[in-house]
Amino acid sequence: MKKLLTFIMAGGKGERLHPLTKDRAKPAVPFGGIYRIIDFTLSNCIHSGIRRIHVLVQYKSMSLARHIRMGWNILNSEVGEYVEVLPAQQRIDEHWYQGTADAIYQNLYSIHIEDPEQILILAGDHVYKMDYALMLDAHRRSKADLTIGVVRVPAEESQGVGVIEADAGDAVVGFEEKPAVPKTIPGDADHVYGSMGIYIFDRKVLEEELGEDAKSREGSHDFGKDIIPRMIRKKARRVVAYNFVDVNNKETLYWRDVGTLDAYYEANMDLVQVTPQFNLYDRDWPIRTYQMQYPPAKFVFADPIGGRRGTALDSLVSDGCILSGSVIQRSILSQNVRVNSYAEVENSLLLEGVDIGRHAKVKNAIIDKNTKVMPNAQIGYDLELDRKRFTVTPKGIVVVEKGSVVEAV
Repeated sequence: MKKLLTFIMAGGKGERLHPLTKDRAKPAVPFGGIYRIIDFTLSNCIHSGIRRIHVLVQYKSMSLARHIRMGWNILNSEVGEYVEVLPAQQRIDEHWYQGTADAIYQNLYSIHIEDPEQILILAGDHVYKMDYALMLDAHRRSKADLTIGVVRVPAEESQGVGVIEADAGDAVVGFEEKPAVPKTIPGDADHVYGSMGIYIFDRKVLEEELGEDAKSREGSHDFGKDIIPRMIRKKARRVVAYNFVDVNNKETLYWRDVGTLDAYYEANMDLVQVTPQFNLYDRDWPIRTYQMQYPPAKFVFADPIGGRRGTALDSLVSDGCILSGSVIQRSILSQNVRVNSYAEVENSLLLEGVDIGRHAKVKNAIIDKNTKVMPNAQIGYDLELDRKRFTVTPKGIVVVEKGSVVEAV
């Protein structure tokens, strides 16, 4: 690992997650009550023994940079370990990052300083558990110029991923971005190899490919759209697919791109199941994060006659929450949420600082940070009315923007 340098791509706009990304980068979006999406990639790095990590940021990066500074300042800089945020610096020219490949190209200076043999490039907006050391070992054994992490995806979902075509020996022979008719896995017509956005390059190969890409005025300067297809066409480069090895300790592989509001909602709601697909409670592979020092969650009032009982069923309730005579079902409450008497919350995500007023009712909703839902207000019960006030997803999930005040109608 001492010869490996890691870059985490965390600069995307996350437009499909709007309004959750109105004031924050996609990797900074909260997940699972206490985490940010980037925490899963960073935790994988730490468990994999990776100690030199650059996080490339660009759009609305303040909260993400603050989270990394406060929660991930855990490595020893005296021995060359770090998690460092790198904003676009216009080091090469006057442009900001033009694409994923250009983002690395503009940081060749950092590569020269560290002098690695391999470069690991990761996406900062996926939820999964993976030991990158195993992938690095496979890359070195195969003597590949580029190794691409792939995961088996149902063929009918191919339009949401980049599809890798590989032969029986895992050599990559084709790549298509979100194809309507994908090339399936040899011997498995029901699945395709979906690109995980995880790449290991030999350093010299990467520098050569980035230099060639930078000279071109065409294309989007992106790994998936430009660099990888060009390397495959050359046939002089050895490009290999690496099958995702899950360390989630479940029978089914777990890798989620939470890039849409519905996908984000469903991945969160999986966590409240009796036996969720994603295991947050595995002490062999804990997910770390930064948390404010809030007091324990509190449930108050137990009035069997008046029906005023503070209860939470099939739910995750974070520190600092107060359930004051309210009922929570199949929901996730982030830190410092208050739900007042006689209120009902069902199948919903309440992010930090949300306040639900008395007799209010919320279901099938994502309520962003510091929103105040006034007494007797209802969310999720009349979608036609909700569409006039909020964002409603194709699957009928109501998303309330950060800092809103929701009045009763």
